[in-house]
Amino acid sequence: MASELFDTVVEMIRQANVAGEESTLTAVELRQSMETMVGAVPVIDGTVFETVMAGGVPSEWVRPATTVASDACVVYLHGGGYVLGSVNTHRGLASHLAARTGLPVLVVDYRLGPEHPFPAALDDALAAYEWVLTQGFAPDRLVIAGDSAGGGLTLATLHALRDRGRPLPAAAVPISPWTDLTLSGESMDALDAHDPMVRRPGLQRMADWYLGDHDPNDPLASPVFGDAKGLPPLLIHVGEVETLLDDSKRYAAAAEAAGVDVTLEVWPEMTHVWHAFGPMIPESDAAVTRVAEFVAQHLNLPAPTVTA
Repeated sequence: MASELFDTVVEMIRQANVAGEESTLTAVELRQSMETMVGAVPVIDGTVFETVMAGGVPSEWVRPATTVASDACVVYLHGGGYVLGSVNTHRGLASHLAARTGLPVLVVDYRLGPEHPFPAALDDALAAYEWVLTQGFAPDRLVIAGDSAGGGLTLATLHALRDRGRPLPAAAVPISPWTDLTLSGESMDALDAHDPMVRRPGLQRMADWYLGDHDPNDPLASPVFGDAKGLPPLLIHVGEVETLLDDSKRYAAAAEAAGVDVTLEVWPEMTHVWHAFGPMIPESDAAVTRVAEFVAQHLNLPAPTVTA
């Protein structure tokens, strides 16, 4: 059963009507709303923030108070439907992840649609990843992670790196990934009444803003339609009541069939990217800790012991 704190947060989201009235707002208004709502998540005490240009892409290093390995890091791609989100909206989540992993987290502030349509976000993610390699981090000491659109972008980045013959990271963690910009998953409508955050009208607008006239079936936009062969180990987290549930389940099934080491975890009662609710929410803390365990496993690091 979900905790009272979790239920309180979900009720606040419902009252804010995030998945309803937002579909009438402009991209700028949506960004302002997200900055206010998600940006209020507190950061972990002792976290250090450093603004950098990662291969020409504005980004931010989020460093924990205690670092367990100086040669490893996480590259993080924020969510927001390719239209919203920033280092500001994800500072709290990034600090939580940094504290739990004991690693610096590079949050990439990639360009957004509709001003910068596909493939701007992908180009920026690739540029930031290549920049990290120039900073003394070997590919096998890196993990790429991201939530929602950033989760889909995580997978698209892996596909593009593989296709270009570039070295892949040790592992990747797509959280509630948006892998299908055609919105064809059955859960998109079947779970509509249960998801307080993500629904078809809002997603369709964001897909249109991001894609312009580009084909939504392109695997670099919708990784669920791509070939996952040769990708590194994946941990995919998704909530049981998300409209995007099938985006995770279908991608995981296809990746496993392609020989990829995939761990798909469907968390009971959880909503979209519940990891972002903050360390005081038990379900959020448990999910981020689980991500940290996976990162530690694939980077050969001690199991997470840092107290957030």
